[in-house]
Amino acid sequence: MPEYSYYAGGAPAGSLIVKFYHSGHEIRGYVRQVADENQNDTIFPGEEMEPEAAFKLAWSHNVNRDNPVFVELAEGVEWDPAWGRLAYQPD
Repeated sequence: MPEYSYYAGGAPAGSLIVKFYHSGHEIRGYVRQVADENQNDTIFPGEEMEPEAAFKLAWSHNVNRDNPVFVELAEGVEWDPAWGRLAYQPD
């Protein structure tokens, strides 16, 4: 079962974050890669995706498999255990 880390802010440059939010009655997500301080984060793709597609995209862009894929949940979104295990990593 895949493991993801809860994003509580402060992820280092190069980190991948999957953000989930409500879109109508469904949960959708997008992936962003944290940039260096003076640059904008990279968002890909620009359109919303189902959770499984967002995770697949994040893992395909994760160059160092030892680095976690972080998860950010918008207000009102709850983690679905079917997505995998969510670990909390404090700042």
